[in-house]
Amino acid sequence: MELNNVIWDNRYVKREERNQFNKHKSGFVLLTGLSASGKSTIAHHVERKLFNRGVHAYVLDGDNIRHGLNSNLGFDREDRKENLRRIVEVSKLFVDAGIVVLGAFIFPYYEDREYIRRRFDGDNFLEIYVKCSIEMCEKRDPKGQYQKARAGIIKNYTGISSPYEEPRNPDLVIDTERTDIANAVQLITALLAERRILDVD
Repeated sequence: MELNNVIWDNRYVKREERNQFNKHKSGFVLLTGLSASGKSTIAHHVERKLFNRGVHAYVLDGDNIRHGLNSNLGFDREDRKENLRRIVEVSKLFVDAGIVVLGAFIFPYYEDREYIRRRFDGDNFLEIYVKCSIEMCEKRDPKGQYQKARAGIIKNYTGISSPYEEPRNPDLVIDTERTDIANAVQLITALLAERRILDVD
């Protein structure tokens, strides 16, 4: 695609002004882990807690994104990369708009998660590993996807026929077989406070 004639539009309202107005910084919090590990559930509970505190937060969920923006993508390696690219660019726009983005995505490959880190370049990016054994994820399996993957009905399913590479240096690990929702939310909000995302200098 030719981008030589596409010029970034510099808006009159800056991100810093939005952060001052909102009384908190913006950033991207990635919750990564296997399907049914608890990513979306935790993200939505964190969103509710932040919203109740007056924080502008929004959950971007993998399934919801694939219903619309990425509905034309499959699950092979190339489509996964494009899925990731679009999500990152949308998330950057949300962050520029002054929002704390809570991204609940599997993103199974280490190199892909490193790509996200580079795109945000340390700019209020947090990686949270929502850890859960494949055995427990299969027991939970609210959508019946693991069973279909085991039967070969679903191809390229992470944890079954496609790998999940555990994060090497996440900012936080939440083991959902040992940590309940309330404690998980507390750990994440404490991390946001520690990194000064909930404050404006």
